[in-house]
Parts: sequence; structure tokens; C-alpha cells
Amino acid sequence: MNKKTYYITTPIYYPSGKFHIGTAYTTVAGDVMARYKRMRGYDVRYLTGLDEHGQKIENVAKDAGLTPQKHVDNMADETKKLWAILDISYDDFIRTTERRHEEVVEKIFEKFLAQGDIYKDNYEGLYCTPCESFFTEKQLVDGKCPDCNREVNKVKEESYFF
Repeated sequence: MNKKTYYITTPIYYPSGKFHIGTAYTTVAGDVMARYKRMRGYDVRYLTGLDEHGQKIENVAKDAGLTPQKHVDNMADETKKLWAILDISYDDFIRTTERRHEEVVEKIFEKFLAQGDIYKDNYEGLYCTPCESFFTEKQLVDGKCPDCNREVNKVKEESYFF
């Protein structure tokens, strides 16, 4: 008899700092569902991991005197230790700096590019690094980020668009 496959994923967490109770809550909730589905006879694939790219990670690593890769390696180790303490039954821990992840992204990107689904252009906007968000002038409160009240930076960068 073939088992039905059941996929569960957490967000791929952003390791710019220590995790909080919401991170554990989401992962525990996924673990509860994974265990339940396994008990019901499903072939479960419970996936979790880290999104290891971005300006915030680069800044945090620099402030700690580390390379971004060393910082995310440390965070991955700490995350796996935390999941072990919580007895999380994940099947795969995905890291966006892993070659297997990069290969899949490259294939998808190349396909979209060949089909004309994406194009390169410049993007300019007001960016809040702590919030990792762009805002319009209208959205700012007294010239600052409406979410965290910090300074925003005018950013212009070459980007790909759908």
C-alpha cells in the first residue's frame, strides 16, 4: 500500500538575531501536525530552515566581527540545538546558502529569464534595513520608518522584476 505524502513547511527563518517565542511556536505547531499525520499513516516531509541572505545579516555579522557565512553557520548550529531541545521531528533543514538550494534557484531563474518572464531594471526607494521594507514618502512618519521609527535610506539598485 502506498502512503499519501504530506508536506509541512515552516517559514525559512531569518537568522539576523536570536529567535523569539513566535519562532518556536510556529515550529512546534508544525511538529505537532507532522507527528499527527505520521500516526495517521502519512509519509510526512516536515521542512524547516534558514533564509541566510540580506543586508541585515551582513550588518549583524560585521558588528560581531564575523563574515556573513560564519554568522549564519553559527545561527544554523544554534537553531538545530534549539530544535533538538524542543524535540522537533523535522525531516530536512534547508539553508539558502547550501549548493543544493542555489542549484534549484538557478534553474528556475534561468527558465523564467529564457521565457521572458523576468527582466532587469533599476529600483529606487526608501528602505528601512531593520524592517527590511521599502516605503513611499507618503508612508513615512516625520521622515522615518512608520513601523520602527528609525531612519530610512534612499536605495537605488539593479534588480530583477516579474
